[in-house]
Amino acid sequence: MKTFMQTSLLTLLFLCASAFTFITPPSDGYSIGDKAADFSLKNIDGEMVSLADFKSAKGFIVIFTCNTCPYAQLYEDRIEALNKKYASKGYPVIAIQPNDTDIKPGDNLEAMKQRAKEKGFTFPYLIDKSQTVYPKYGATKTPHVFILEKTSEGNIVRYIGAIDDNYKSADLVTTKYAEDAVDALLNQKTVTLTETKAIGCTIKSKS
Repeated sequence: MKTFMQTSLLTLLFLCASAFTFITPPSDGYSIGDKAADFSLKNIDGEMVSLADFKSAKGFIVIFTCNTCPYAQLYEDRIEALNKKYASKGYPVIAIQPNDTDIKPGDNLEAMKQRAKEKGFTFPYLIDKSQTVYPKYGATKTPHVFILEKTSEGNIVRYIGAIDDNYKSADLVTTKYAEDAVDALLNQKTVTLTETKAIGCTIKSKS
């Protein structure tokens, strides 16, 4: 019995050590009202994309997501729906894959290209290869949403959190957090619910 307990404890410690190796520590990142810095990341078409490229945008729906997370997969169609609904109104989806691809090879650029083709993504799907962008935002999950409003002062963070209140199915959603925030901004109103808890897989990093 003692040997079994010792073995179990060692196994638990090993798993915990592995978790600390592969799971990104929390980051302070942006708060509501902060100005979000621009970035330049590679898209699945090989082109570099920055927020500054979208001259006519009124703001952005920045979503940190990936191929391999089951939560992210459940939200793929809803992310596409957000882009189709709001890109033409000035709020395009900018999706960013933040995971370390040595840890998650299923999230590498080639896999991203394939996934985008299979799902028919119409939004930019960028890779944060150097893992320098998501910590600035404070993203910790996939998916994790940051809605920015373009102003004369820069891209201001107006909402952080989940896409909606039910990851299991779009049919079970009662509150569409991201849509409500964008609708408020489009109507020049204040976003009333500015932060919710992002539900998803932890972003993977070696650091």
